[in-house]
This record gives sequence, structure tokens and C-alpha cells, in this order.
Amino acid sequence: MTSLTTNVGFLAGSDLNRYSSLIMQQYSGQSTGATTQTQFFEQYQIVGSDLNNVWSSIYATILNDAENIIRGAQSTNSPHYSGVAKILKAYTYQLAVDTWGSIPYSDTQKLASNVKPKYDLDETIYTDLIKLLDEGIAEVNATTSNISPGMNSTIYPGAFATSKLNWVKFANTLKLRIFLHYSEKNPTFAKTKIDELVNSSAVFMTGNADSFQMNFINAGNARNPIDQFETNRANNLVANAKLVSMMNEKADPRRQFYFTQLPANSGLYVGAVSGAPAAPANYSKIHTYLRGILTGTAYSGAAPIRMLTFAEYNFIRAEAALRFNSPGTAQTFFQAGVRASMESAGVAAADITTYLGANGVLTGSATQQLEQIINEKYIASYGVVSEPWADWRRTGYPTLVLPANAVTAFVPRSLFYPQSEIDLNPENATQKAGMNTKVFWDTRP
Repeated sequence: MTSLTTNVGFLAGSDLNRYSSLIMQQYSGQSTGATTQTQFFEQYQIVGSDLNNVWSSIYATILNDAENIIRGAQSTNSPHYSGVAKILKAYTYQLAVDTWGSIPYSDTQKLASNVKPKYDLDETIYTDLIKLLDEGIAEVNATTSNISPGMNSTIYPGAFATSKLNWVKFANTLKLRIFLHYSEKNPTFAKTKIDELVNSSAVFMTGNADSFQMNFINAGNARNPIDQFETNRANNLVANAKLVSMMNEKADPRRQFYFTQLPANSGLYVGAVSGAPAAPANYSKIHTYLRGILTGTAYSGAAPIRMLTFAEYNFIRAEAALRFNSPGTAQTFFQAGVRASMESAGVAAADITTYLGANGVLTGSATQQLEQIINEKYIASYGVVSEPWADWRRTGYPTLVLPANAVTAFVPRSLFYPQSEIDLNPENATQKAGMNTKVFWDTRP
């Protein structure tokens, strides 16, 4: 369990986090000399071999751990363990589908009996993930379990009698995320499933304490992976001008937590324009929100990797209320999402009130209000793996301009399959023609 939860946190804060955050212009790749890997990624030079490690982490480590827990829990009558493992398995597959589309699913985790699994259609996998989450919820809620997770889970640690409610809230909120991804492909289905879930007895996140995140600590190899990357590859990442400019326009009080000031203590925040070469010293860098407390010139690394937050839950509900007339009021959930994000960042109550007074009212047409919701969700989702990319692919917001030196004429809609899959599973894996290949729910031109 410790391996499973820890590696889910590392997955969400490592390679896939950088790919999606660079694509979505929250980070920018920079260097002090030769072109760095992050600069290549920002130009969309992301090739199959770049995906080998993240694919291996998903299949050989995370899903393998989850399967071992599920089998062990079944043999020892410990459904609390299998329930948590199934919920984390569903989350991991959701990320993988949103990254690649069709992937191995039903044929996997069979070890030596099948080393070349077939690929399942991405839409078929999505359908099964809801069943998997339902199973997980039922097992987490089981009245008896011979053994239960506790402090050995690095996500929602502690007495299971308390933490099991967190797991159920997360699983239900993850279902909302999955249903919302159908918003363009099948809005009727999205509305029906969201309404059914909200109108049921399902429980959802009610505060930032419910956010699905992995808390890292200030110890060797246990620091937040974003901080570890920044420490080991100093100046390879800086704040992107897209995100910084959106926040500058509104004097967003989260800036002091998100980014370093330039120069220090000036109150000035500057982001790098994608594809524009310059020294990293000219730009704001990733700060305490994603790296932990700063003492002198060193960050603690004791910052969480946020994977599905209470803020996101509120923005999901706001979008569903606006677009589908689902339960609740878009305006109420919109403000709750902004507030949750700011409180998570440490913004003072007075500054939150000021910001909401100036920027907290949905106005204009339904399209304009959707843009407001997604733009604020984009800011709130700083550092959250993949979901800002999913929102852009669904809605087109926030509006992106191609990097000046992009090697493609489009923003990627999925990533190439790992070269290791092409080499070792050629009977089932065929490389994509390009990163403009869409996952099933991405129907936007």
C-alpha cells in the first residue's frame, strides 16, 4: 500500500506533470546554455522514448501493486484494502486514457502468462472505470475487513474508520470528472450521469481537507518530485507568461505563493513566452505552493502533489450547472472553487474577498461564462497533472497560442505511445501518425 500510494503521487508530479503543464503553458522550459529537455517538450518534441519511464511506472509499478493488493485482499477477506486499490487503479487508468487514448487494460497484470497485452478501446475502458469505482466504494464501505489501511497509506493516512470517507468522496468526485469529459462527445449522457450521481446518496468533497493529494516531506528522496526536479535540474523550468499574465491582469493574490518575484520583493511577476529563448534569471520561477517552505535559498520539498482538489470539484459542479442545468447554481460553485483554491494557497481572507468582489461574478453569454469558469479552473489547477490539458481539449479554454518554435502546427491532443511498447509489443502496439490523434471524448475541432 505504501508503494502504491507513494508511486501514484510521484506519477502525478513527475514526467506526465511536466508534459501536460508545458503543453498547457503553465510551465516554460528554459536553459542557461544548451537546449534542455524541457525546452524540447515545450516545442512539442515529445517522442516515444520520452514516454518509456512513465509507462513503466504505470504498468510495472502502480498497477502491479494495485493488483497484488486486490488479490491479497480477496484471499484474506480484507475488502478495505481492495477497495482503496481499485479506486487508485481507476484513477491511474483515467490518467493513462486521457494521455494516450486506447491502451492495454483487460489483458494486463497477468505477469508471465501474457507479456504482450492487447489494446482496449479508450471509451470501453472509461465505461469500465465507473464499475471499478463503484466496486471500490462498496468495498471501502464494507462493514467488516480483517485488516484495513492506516498510516501505511501515504494518501489519506490515519485510522481507516475516518479516512474511508475521504476515499469515498474522492471516488465519487472522480466519477464526476469522468462524466464531465463526455461534455462534447455526448452532453446528454454527461448531464444524465452527473444528475443521477448528484441526486443520489453519494458524498463528495466538502473542503480542502478532502482533496486527493500526496503529502511529501523534507527528507532524502521523499521531497515533492516537482521540487526534486527543480533542485536537480536548476533553471530548467520557469513560470509561463500565459499563466502569469492571466493572473497579473487580475492582481491575483495567489501569485506570491505560485511564483517568485522578479526582482525579489518587487511585487513584479514575469513569465516566459513559450518558445522565446532567454536566461531563466529573467523570469519568475516555481515557488512555495509547489515546492514547500523557502528558507534562504532552499525549499523544503514538503509540499503536496495535488491530483484532484476540492476546488476542481466546485468547478465541475459550476460547469455542469451552467451547461446542463444540473443541480446547484453555477455562480455559487464558481465562487466556491476560487475560494477553495485561494485558501489552499494560503491567501488571506481579506484578499480573497477583494478578488471575488472584482472577479467572482459570472457575466455575459453562456459561452463567456464557461470561459470564465475554465480560466479560473486553469489557474486553480496549477501543478495538477493533465486535467487543465483535458479541459482545453474539451472546451478550447484557456485560449492558447502556439509556441514560437513549435515543431507542429497544433497543440498536442494526445502523446505518442512509448517506444518500448512499439519494440516489445509490436503485435498490438502501432505508433500514432502524430500527436493530433484524439482520445475518444475529444471531439472539438
